[in-house]
Amino acid sequence: GRIIDSLTAVQKSVQLAPQDAQAHYNLGNTLKELGRLDEAQASYTQAIALKPDFAEAQCNFGSTLQELGRLDEALARYTQAIALKPDFAEAHSNLGSTHKELGSLDEALAGYTQAIALKPDFDEAHSNLGVTLTELGRLDEALSSYNQALALKPDYAETHNNLGNTLKELGRLDEALASYSRAIALEPDYAGAHNNLGVTLQELGRLDEAEASYTQAIAIKPDLAKAHFGLGIVFYSKGNEDLALKSIVKANDIEPKSKDYELLLSAMEARKSCKGNEAAASDTTNITALSRLVSSPLILNRVVEPELITSLYEMDFIQLDKTIRSSLLASGKHDARYGNGIVSPDFNLFKDDRPIIQKLAEDLKKIMIKALNSDIYIYDSFFNILSAGGGTTPHVHLTNLDRIIGLDIGKQKYSLVYYLSVGDQNCGEPGILKLYDPGEDILPCEGMITIFPASRRHSSVYGGRTDRVMVGVNFYSL
Repeated sequence: GRIIDSLTAVQKSVQLAPQDAQAHYNLGNTLKELGRLDEAQASYTQAIALKPDFAEAQCNFGSTLQELGRLDEALARYTQAIALKPDFAEAHSNLGSTHKELGSLDEALAGYTQAIALKPDFDEAHSNLGVTLTELGRLDEALSSYNQALALKPDYAETHNNLGNTLKELGRLDEALASYSRAIALEPDYAGAHNNLGVTLQELGRLDEAEASYTQAIAIKPDLAKAHFGLGIVFYSKGNEDLALKSIVKANDIEPKSKDYELLLSAMEARKSCKGNEAAASDTTNITALSRLVSSPLILNRVVEPELITSLYEMDFIQLDKTIRSSLLASGKHDARYGNGIVSPDFNLFKDDRPIIQKLAEDLKKIMIKALNSDIYIYDSFFNILSAGGGTTPHVHLTNLDRIIGLDIGKQKYSLVYYLSVGDQNCGEPGILKLYDPGEDILPCEGMITIFPASRRHSSVYGGRTDRVMVGVNFYSL
């Protein structure tokens, strides 16, 4: 554990034997442990130059690149390590973790599975496999992986924490509490586990205990944005709106790119402003009193520019059947899309700088503001291009944040669908938009805009011979 003395020793080793690949490799490992990643890269490069078949150096070089966020380069190094040493379990596991960071969950699954096949007692790979299975919605399999990891390493705090996350996702909150508590007992300074304990206590309505857990997480890691965020929600639920706003501001300052933090900050500021307005003071408990649709759904129309459709086809996309149709632990989103077609690779269509997309964003924003008679916050924007067999299962557009009792942000959320091209409607499945509770069928036409509460279940199945092109938006009234 005397890392500085170790550095001195390995540096001397390199001086004495500059052609020794192992010496450069050892220096790289020491520098990596010290966080001096750029220098570690140079040492691994030298080790590999002296010994091109040095699989371990390739693997650790990949790990360094992964820490630097250079994921594609890391993949190449792990792949090279495996080519040199096919039974290198650690390289397969690292390959899996890099694919997971890139969002390629099936490839991550394959990497962890192969690592375990080569090294059945590889506790870290079992644990990481559990995380990936959780993100794929295969929760029972994830539990099995965590239990296997803990059978191999009972004091594995990270696995206890991850097990808690999956149990929470399954609604087994008391068991999740026990897992988080075990992780903290093993590693008292585990800020993430304290935060997750706070989230679960908050769901159980144990707000004072949740506040204590979030506060402890922040004491350990002051820049843990999600703990400030959770603490803000607890304060709001307890009626302390000033402290709540202060915590949400802090979370947003730490992670200004988070849509959740920015959304809640905007919503809380708008509510505070509304409460200060004497005209609204008589109805402050009804957060939708001043912002509701005149009809649900609201049907409008906008002329479609031909170049808009052309631009969507030119953008990056993913295949519709590659979307994850399961609860995603990190976001609480549920992707109900399936079948044939292509969709935008993320939910930030309106961030595209093409003039036609910016014009669309501005026009739709004006329409949404007028429809709700309030300012709005756009949370998701995306396109769907459906081919025959594409569609969505019955679903709502609510996230975990929307469902938090006491916050009630979901009551302010709406969904918009804009049909640029309806495709072929002379078929058995013409792509009717089905709304539920109450039931209502809407046959789209070109240029039609439909707005309805995000909490209203809906679905659609399309079977036409030509593509159906749509833009979707999820937004909040403020």
